[in-house]
Amino acid sequence: MSREYEYLLEMRNIVKVYPGVRALGDANLRIKEGEVHGLVGENGAGKSTLMKILLGAEQPDDGEVIFKGETVRFKNPADASEAGICMIPQEISLVDTTDLSENIWIGREKKFAKLGFINKKERLQKTQKLFEQMDVDLKASALAGTLSSAQKQLLMLAKCISFHASLVIMDEPTSSLSEAEVQVLYKMVRSLVDGGASVIFIGHKLEEIFEICDRITVLRDGSYVSEHEVKDVTNEMLVEKIAGRKIENLYPPKDRTFGEVVLQVKNFCGGQAFQDVSFEVRAGEILGLYGLVGAGRSEVMRAVYGADKHESGEVYIEGKQVHIQSPRHALENGMAMVTEDRLQTGIIADQTVRENASVAYLPQICNRFQFLDKKRELRDVEEITKTLQVKYSSLAQTMSSLSGGNQQKVIVAKWLLTKPKILILDEPTRGIDVGSKSEIHKLIASLAKEGMAVIVISSEMPEVMGMSDRILVMRGGRISGEFSSDEMSAEAMTKVAFGIH
Repeated sequence: MSREYEYLLEMRNIVKVYPGVRALGDANLRIKEGEVHGLVGENGAGKSTLMKILLGAEQPDDGEVIFKGETVRFKNPADASEAGICMIPQEISLVDTTDLSENIWIGREKKFAKLGFINKKERLQKTQKLFEQMDVDLKASALAGTLSSAQKQLLMLAKCISFHASLVIMDEPTSSLSEAEVQVLYKMVRSLVDGGASVIFIGHKLEEIFEICDRITVLRDGSYVSEHEVKDVTNEMLVEKIAGRKIENLYPPKDRTFGEVVLQVKNFCGGQAFQDVSFEVRAGEILGLYGLVGAGRSEVMRAVYGADKHESGEVYIEGKQVHIQSPRHALENGMAMVTEDRLQTGIIADQTVRENASVAYLPQICNRFQFLDKKRELRDVEEITKTLQVKYSSLAQTMSSLSGGNQQKVIVAKWLLTKPKILILDEPTRGIDVGSKSEIHKLIASLAKEGMAVIVISSEMPEVMGMSDRILVMRGGRISGEFSSDEMSAEAMTKVAFGIH
């Protein structure tokens, strides 16, 4: 029997207006059965809002949603799930103290109820069978709190399959995964599509979009821009469509001059995480730190910054030995760090953009009577957020209401306001669109050119190579290789990262 619709999903001329902000205006999306469809656009382009409307978490002001040939308007995400539309969010929230079967069937316990009691054995068995069908190494009885980032993605995929989902939305699914884990996820996505489902893949890493997707839709400023077969579009064409302008150089030229050594780390040891790490960074230099997940990159810099303990080693700032015991002490010594985990250690979700951006430098704008210069605070926050092109309706807007990329830019703004001598950036452009990445890269380069010592930790090889004057590659908690700007190559760095000689 032939179906009566050409597209599994059509979203036609969707409009959504919030007070002071037109989030969507004439947004369109068409998904075919059995395809992986990339949804791309800069932060604030409307991708998340469009998905919220599809799932029923928000209601449109105008437009039409057609699913399997019928006009729909879901009341909430639970309704959408029952209809076969499931979303795996970028930040996966699980009940860590319960087992995997409970997390998958939460809210649907009646399926295993007999005489008012939950048949836990049946639930465990059904969950384990689901994992076996997916060919994933998960145990239904394991606690959710023991899962890695990659395993959480697989668990959420299993949950979608348990709903018999015909459409799965994946929001930045690879942002915290290693290359090997990414390949496992790709295999699962392809298996899902081979089984007849469709996938909406939201991502900022264009190399992933080209690798996993069949077609692409571009949104910009809340509106539909274009739709493409992947085979018909180049990376340069897609970047121009996303940004609405040509981005000639994603990475600024390396025309910096270096000064004296600002930071020197000697023989740093921290248990199993890192051992005997020594390096130095000069004024005006961007030092890249690269390695596979678990190589110890973030761990050693968190210890240098005082966020984590270390067992032995010395830190010198401008030739003077310092004993940094906490991030506050690091800040007092002119060191700032943009951490990797935006939600846990980067933002105060229920406070405003202004409060988040200014919190670290408030002591610098208080007079001797400890009164805050509120006019200067407002002026400085407005200036730095405009420089970083943060999209918000008001500085009084809460951080939780911003997109992930805009939250990240506010975090960068927070530390730049402290005017540090040394700036450590751990995955500074994770979850940020290609246009904003270019702006962040230019800003980092300009800070180095002004004399700041910068350390960039990144799992994206093009980024660490494009930005760094020198790169240290870590493996197994140790520095296993060093590359100057003219020695850098993807092949050489990969070999060192994997221990291939």
